[in-house]
Order: sequence, then C-alpha cells, then structure tokens
Amino acid sequence: MTSILFVCLGNICRSPLAEGIFIDLVEQAGAQDQYHIDSAGTGAYHIGKSADPRSIAVAKKHNIHLPSTARQINIGDFATFDIIIAMDSDNLRNIRYLSATPADEKKVYLMRQFDPQGPGNVPDPYLGAADGFDTVYTMLRRSCQGLFDAIEAGTV
Repeated sequence: MTSILFVCLGNICRSPLAEGIFIDLVEQAGAQDQYHIDSAGTGAYHIGKSADPRSIAVAKKHNIHLPSTARQINIGDFATFDIIIAMDSDNLRNIRYLSATPADEKKVYLMRQFDPQGPGNVPDPYLGAADGFDTVYTMLRRSCQGLFDAIEAGTV
C-alpha cells in the first residue's frame, strides 16, 4: 500500500482538494485497496474544521467528495506516509523542518513537480475570489494525475 499526505497551510483549501482529487483518480483506476490518502496543514489555524466552502463547491462541480477534517502535520506522519506532498515552497520548508532524518526528507515533494505545466507553487486561493479555486483545481487535477502516473510507473 502506498500512503500519501497532501499538505498546505491550513488544510482547508488546497490539500483537501488534492486529497479528494487523488481519491477520485484512485477510485477510477479501481486501486482503492492500494492507497492510503490523507491531508494536513502546517499551521493549526483550522483544526477540526471541514474544507473551505469554496473548495467544497469546486469539488462538487467535478463530482468529487472532500472527506477530510483539518489537522496539523506532525512528526509521526513521516512514519505513516511514504510520500508527503507540499503545495508550495513555504509548506515544503516547514515540512522539511519537521523531518528527523534524510530518509524523511526524501519523502517530501512539491505538488507541481508532477504537473506537466509546472513546476512552481500551487497558489493559496483562501484570500482571493472564488474563481481562484477553479484555477487551483485545474492545477491540482493535472498534478495529481502526474503523481498517480509516477507512482504507478514506479518512479516515485
């Protein structure tokens, strides 16, 4: 089983959307029993809350369910997850700060490393207009597909 953790700042916008998209890709491939998928935030701002209503709305437009409840990443996640995906370079730096070993650091990637139109950051749509969530969805869909393909090909 491959375990993946998607991480953004507050775990209510980008990372739950990436989690939901990846779950959808896995289900479409009939590979549910091969993956454990979760999301977290580097900050503790929204612990216990559901995804932002704008993330839920964009997911719903694409028939995707967002099952997560916001939580903060912790040191134990390095033992639980094989792959940890940061949405931007600030998240990446904060995640790497938590890592205890070089092996832990090797588990951490930027989301858009897997985007055929990347690299770069997945912008945080939280303070912007609702259409920013559509843009983020499109980036995450491409990136999640690239990640899924890389895992299935054994290159990650």
